[in-house]
Amino acid sequence: MNLTRRQALAAALVATAARPARPVAAAPATDLQPCASYWYPDALPSGTPPPGVRRRSLRAWAPAGDPDLPFNRATVPLAPRFVPPPPNSAARRDEARISALVAFAPTSGNPSQGSATADYYALTHWAYLDELVFWGGSSDEGLILAPNAPVVDAAHRSGVPVLGTVFLPPTAYGGRLEWTRELVRRDADGGFPLADKLVEVARAYGFDGWFLNAETGGGDARLGADTRDFVAYLRRRGGPGLRVTWYDAMAISGDIAWQNELNDRNSPFFRAADTMFLNFNWSRTGLASSGELARSLGRSPYELWAGIDVEANGWDTRVDWDAVVPAGRPHVASFGFYRPEWTWKSLPGTDRGPAAFHARDDRFWSGASLDPARPDPGPWRAPAASVADRSTLTSLPFATTFNTGHGLGWYERGVRVADAPWNHLGLQDRLPGRRWVVRTAGAARPVVGFDFADAWRGGSSLLVDAATAEPSTVELYAARLPLSPATVAELAHRTDPGSAAVRVELAVALDEPDRFSYLPVGDLPAGDGGWTTATIPVARLLRGRAAATAHVLGVRLTAPDGGRVRWRLGELALHDGSPVPPGPPDAPAVTASTRNPDGTAALRLTWQPARRAARRAPTPVRHYELHQVVPGGRRRFLGGTCGHAYYVPALRRTADEEATRVEVRAVDELYTASAPASVTHRW
Repeated sequence: MNLTRRQALAAALVATAARPARPVAAAPATDLQPCASYWYPDALPSGTPPPGVRRRSLRAWAPAGDPDLPFNRATVPLAPRFVPPPPNSAARRDEARISALVAFAPTSGNPSQGSATADYYALTHWAYLDELVFWGGSSDEGLILAPNAPVVDAAHRSGVPVLGTVFLPPTAYGGRLEWTRELVRRDADGGFPLADKLVEVARAYGFDGWFLNAETGGGDARLGADTRDFVAYLRRRGGPGLRVTWYDAMAISGDIAWQNELNDRNSPFFRAADTMFLNFNWSRTGLASSGELARSLGRSPYELWAGIDVEANGWDTRVDWDAVVPAGRPHVASFGFYRPEWTWKSLPGTDRGPAAFHARDDRFWSGASLDPARPDPGPWRAPAASVADRSTLTSLPFATTFNTGHGLGWYERGVRVADAPWNHLGLQDRLPGRRWVVRTAGAARPVVGFDFADAWRGGSSLLVDAATAEPSTVELYAARLPLSPATVAELAHRTDPGSAAVRVELAVALDEPDRFSYLPVGDLPAGDGGWTTATIPVARLLRGRAAATAHVLGVRLTAPDGGRVRWRLGELALHDGSPVPPGPPDAPAVTASTRNPDGTAALRLTWQPARRAARRAPTPVRHYELHQVVPGGRRRFLGGTCGHAYYVPALRRTADEEATRVEVRAVDELYTASAPASVTHRW
């Protein structure tokens, strides 16, 4: 890409980092609010920082002196994934993958654990991603950005590694060459102290590596060689658990010279890193030669991300798709989206609700057909049309409440227990990877999507709107789930007002992904019947076998009396026997508190995992939930997190009480909550 255009992108990054396009927090601002961490390599800019910015040196950072670390530490391990048979022939295994550079919020002031708004980029299409870059950094705030815990926990639950960003901006936008030199400065033994710091940060915070973007001009061949050695050292010191992606900006000469391909000027950095993000102005011949050079180096061409800038135009972006993922031939390279959160930021001001966002995001990733099995032939070749999806469903117990990680309220067993909007991606479930594969003989295809008007648990549920009486099978999950005679399936579902009666069956493909067996779940009456739960033994599917593997999970809906069906699925779970619930967390404590101007209190709370032993091992803890106990015994939902620390921005005092009790519960993979552990805040 030419210098002017690339600098414009850099300017856009600086502007985005300095201010959000939409508010990300509605909580009172206090000194206790933990935020995502960011640093300079060492030297700080002169002058007074902008409001809310805390300028810090990475060289001076240490985990023991980081008071926000407990709130920023991700705890969900990176889940293993497999590639199921793709739903269409153009989406091939072991070929093109996707990287995405996403700015969820500004560099500074990005809350560590969600905030009180549903207007948020709640990414859910993890099945198509091979890595996520937590994009940000600016010369006025900090250049090295660590991802916050909710994003990492959500990505890890779906098997996607997350990278922090090192952004060394052009001099025209505040970049200083001394920051590059500080980053790659060697010690007396030839090592790189700041590379060691980057490894330490990634391990302490629980994320997976770094995206290196060096765009500050004025370097020389010595700086180029030092930077190459820094990249190789960082990758080696990080070991197999740490990924390094290099952005095509600095050449080995030390100049800033975007190549838009892999060649001799930038291949030393590719050899040193795990992958390279090629600048956006690539060509067919350039990508073809890049793949040939990668192979000659003993590397895969799919370790090259062909950059696609969708920040401005989203699915109207003009892309030469056949240069990257040609139809009928092997893919040439992988591709990297720059700023796919366009689907969120470009929402009209008249409808910024979460349902509107997910409808747009589904179109971006699945295409206008909203069916990966029948890709849309239009000019936007959505990822589902070319890239094979992946799944993490390989073991029991498995459960989902179709919670997308944000909502307009919070529900527990179908009851709305909190009315405030919220976002926290760490609470997001494992969601269907293919949006949406539907089989029906009817003339009209059912409409399927996430809905926020009602939920069984969390903030959302799955809504199917079908105008046909013909049976419709909605494929939800590709899986490799082991089934036994002890396995049971559980569903929570309901019809909405105005719906016809509906017959519900659980659809399971055992031996072949296209051959379903059906288990009756039950018939729901017409109209609003409220939430219904059902438990279904799956032994009859086994036909006398001791075990089998479920390859696809879905549902089949039929309107036996005809009419329009509006059916809502709130929970789907599979497990063996009677799982042991988790024990309560240990030693909850208020570690800091302050009074807000409106009379509420801001609290920092911490706790430890349960230490009580059970005769049988309990199911793993999925996350923790916090409730305020109000006079009379009623509970008010405060929030949840996957870690062992939580920030309550505004605890409301009730009826002049002298003290308020807060309960912390561990919640397992089947959403069974432990007994509470309590802590008291005195007013």
